[in-house]
Amino acid sequence: MSVSLFGSGNPAGYEPLRRAVAGYLQTARAVRCTSEQVFIVAGAQQALALIAQVLVDEGDAIWMENPGHLGTRNLFATAGAKIVSVPIDEEGFDLSFALKENQAARLACVTPSHQFPLGTVMSLSRRLALLKWAENYNSWIVEDDYDSEFRYAGRPLASLQGLDAQAGNRVIYVGTFSLTIFPALRLGYMIVPDNLIDAFTAARALTDSHSPSIDQAALTDFIEEGHFARHLRKMRALYAERQAALVSAAQNELTGLLEVPADKAGVYLIGWLPKGVSAKSVSQKAMTQGVITNPLSAYSSKKLAREGLILGYTAFTPGQIRNGVKRLAKTLS
Repeated sequence: MSVSLFGSGNPAGYEPLRRAVAGYLQTARAVRCTSEQVFIVAGAQQALALIAQVLVDEGDAIWMENPGHLGTRNLFATAGAKIVSVPIDEEGFDLSFALKENQAARLACVTPSHQFPLGTVMSLSRRLALLKWAENYNSWIVEDDYDSEFRYAGRPLASLQGLDAQAGNRVIYVGTFSLTIFPALRLGYMIVPDNLIDAFTAARALTDSHSPSIDQAALTDFIEEGHFARHLRKMRALYAERQAALVSAAQNELTGLLEVPADKAGVYLIGWLPKGVSAKSVSQKAMTQGVITNPLSAYSSKKLAREGLILGYTAFTPGQIRNGVKRLAKTLS
């Protein structure tokens, strides 16, 4: 281990890790970047906090998916931004709605490859139109690619950032190792346009200097020695098996009570409730049976057309999943 790891590090991150991340994203996600554009951060939430610090002024309009990630919404709201809630349709982020509400927004936050929490994939035409909007209005797009490694049918989808004709000139790409490896690692990354590198370097230096160098060096070895790629292949197979167990158990135990369709990607499923059933009430009662599930409405600023429950499955064995579904069936019935 190099003695330099025990001193102060680069605010943008450990250079060998930045090279490893750039190489991985170029191959796996069709991201267009150099290692100089890679910033290693303490998870995706810190990346978003830095984006708010560098790019957002009080009163700026921010387009946010609805339903969407509460942490992202709350972070930009705390920064003084005006949140514009944009609905999701069958093609993903409803750009026409957003343009009618505030066409000159400062920034759009999207999860195009697997919308959180609905799972919709943004269409190619919608992606290109969003990029065109950012170019025309000198605005920014934050692409939160939180779970694209876990796609169970075919290869992971290409990133929105990689479609930008200006090599990601309007897109800031955000990802995390906290979901792909384990939450306590607290390491993530973002890819910033060339003309923002200096601004983000200064902001990171002011925030907390840099991420732990020894942790970054260990992660670099993990990636370069092929362990990360093998880990992802193993987890994809394991999670696909666990999702299948959840869908099967739901068909056996929850018919007429909760509709749980399969998904081609992700680490959770949505269980759709019959009309008139309160997801919040079901969630509260399920907790008394030892089942923790969040209502879909908790992620929305507006009333949803249909209520549902977020059902996580990746942390549980098939046996635990079947037991949990039986407990949920008892709650619903």
